[in-house]
Amino acid sequence: MLARTAENLYWLARYVERAEYLARTIEATLRVTALPDAYAGKTNEWESALLTAGISDSFHQTHEEANEKTVVDYIAFSLDNPSSIRNCIEIARLNSRSVRTALTSEMWDTINAAWIELHQTWKNGTRSREDLAKFLRFVQETSLRFDGSAYRTMLRNDAYWFSRLGLHLERADNTARILDVKYHVLLPEAEHVGGPLDYYQWTSILRSVSAQTAYHWVYRETLKPWLIADLLILNNSLPRSLASCYDNLVRNLDQIGVAYSRQGPAQRHARGVRNRLEHAHMDDLFQRGLHEFIQEFIGDNARLGEIIAKQYLI
Repeated sequence: MLARTAENLYWLARYVERAEYLARTIEATLRVTALPDAYAGKTNEWESALLTAGISDSFHQTHEEANEKTVVDYIAFSLDNPSSIRNCIEIARLNSRSVRTALTSEMWDTINAAWIELHQTWKNGTRSREDLAKFLRFVQETSLRFDGSAYRTMLRNDAYWFSRLGLHLERADNTARILDVKYHVLLPEAEHVGGPLDYYQWTSILRSVSAQTAYHWVYRETLKPWLIADLLILNNSLPRSLASCYDNLVRNLDQIGVAYSRQGPAQRHARGVRNRLEHAHMDDLFQRGLHEFIQEFIGDNARLGEIIAKQYLI
């Protein structure tokens, strides 16, 4: 496979996953801001949404205040934000056109139909909360259809494996950033762990990664920060956990290594991160510092993306 083709497939999957994650971030933030002040607390949830998405600095270069109108517009529709949902879908469609022959008809139809609907229905943004809810559902359903069509219709070859690399690398980064922002921004210093503010913010985090029901299935307890962290970091039965993402990254990198009869630094780096996750325990992570652990993971995950690019995509 040409490096350019592999790169387009890799980034196509990343941008589709990123669009869904941003839609879920907006949805979760709307839920928290809809709560009474006694539960929602004094933090600016829209500022935390920007931090979770990693775009706070660029936002404040053009906006003075982070509120619902400005943040939703910037995350969802702004052409000036390279990672806005609109731009994610635009770039995903551009990448899919470049590798049209490597995609199944179902995958192409999903992305192309989403691009058409984006321009026909949502080109001027949304006018109400109801419109916004429809838009967010449209984005999430597009991602689910694309992921499902890829899983059910693609041959298990290098095209599929490079696509999965992009998806799981992006998903791992998103989950880690959500956790990091929760521990350092969402909960004010004056609020104790387990209070009403903490409970509703953790609920919003679980909703943003589609894990609220899974949490109760696994632990059968009320929401506890250390159990939620355990679910999102170490429990490989949850598709969006860090452990699950790296199980999949190692598996797909090994498949590529076998197909090309060559292992390399990407395989070794991914195995190293997975091994650290496999041997980690939540008590140790909390004693060491969860923020430090997550920051190290985000750095390792970014380095894996750089290594994959140098090894296969250039």
